[in-house]
Amino acid sequence: MREALFVKQNSEKWKHYDSMQQANPDEVANQFIEITNDLAYSKTFYPNSKTTAYLNGLASKLHQAVYKNKKEKSNRFIYFWKTELPLLFLQHRKQVFYAFAFFLISCAIGALSAKYDDTFVRLIMGDSYVNMTNENIAKGDPFGVYKKDNGFMMFMQIGANNIYVALYTFVLGIIFSFGAIVSLFRNGVMLGSFQYFFFSKGLGLQSVLVIWIHGTLEISAIVLAGAAGLILGNSFLFPKTYTRMASVLKGAKDGLKIVIGLIPIFIVAAFFESFVTRHTEMPVGLSIFILLSSAAFIIWYVIIYPIKIHRKEPTLD
Repeated sequence: MREALFVKQNSEKWKHYDSMQQANPDEVANQFIEITNDLAYSKTFYPNSKTTAYLNGLASKLHQAVYKNKKEKSNRFIYFWKTELPLLFLQHRKQVFYAFAFFLISCAIGALSAKYDDTFVRLIMGDSYVNMTNENIAKGDPFGVYKKDNGFMMFMQIGANNIYVALYTFVLGIIFSFGAIVSLFRNGVMLGSFQYFFFSKGLGLQSVLVIWIHGTLEISAIVLAGAAGLILGNSFLFPKTYTRMASVLKGAKDGLKIVIGLIPIFIVAAFFESFVTRHTEMPVGLSIFILLSSAAFIIWYVIIYPIKIHRKEPTLD
């Protein structure tokens, strides 16, 4: 890469880091890592240039900021949820978009497969589940499965399973991002065929009003876990100016933060599924309110709010 292009691509980032606008120790440490990577690249290709001299001075400045005696902010926990996590969604918005696109395509494949193959739903959902659901439909209680178990036990089992699926999807991303895509595909096909099954029984709208009370948060979080897996995989495939090891460590850190940040969403979704969804005869207005409120929260926290923060706190490259 020519030096002029290297400077053009990174000058805004360097100016921001040089201004030291951010006082958070973790962020300064991340800035120091990025600058040292840029410095190593510059030393390799432009050893005697003014760019290398500038980066060397900036690295020294950040090094002092990192290692001087400084207490961790007492509101670190609040900072994570209020600022750090939303900015990660914005920083990795491409991976979020790709995960969402892969998932939608998978849902469409699942629905079309169920439409043109009568045995597909049984293959995906299992004979016992399909038979039980058909029996519930015949009894006039198509969503009776949500009333079957004790609410507290359902809450514990569903919450733990969903968190496991999110971690599993994230870790699979290390397989060149393909692992995360496979997990998204599997869950998408399952959802598409599952949803089509109820539409084919004339219960499409009712299924949306019941299932998506908890499904809005649950499925959104699964998609975001898939994005975390793509972040991990892409950090290995496309290290940019980082060494591959430094890139993977950064990708793993960012992805894991996202997965950890999804835990409260999974807990709320499990609560809805265990204690709210079972009330299948609740007023339609209440069901729509819960569903739309959940969707609005995801859109706001993952898309709108991060942009608002970034305008005040421009920390992205």
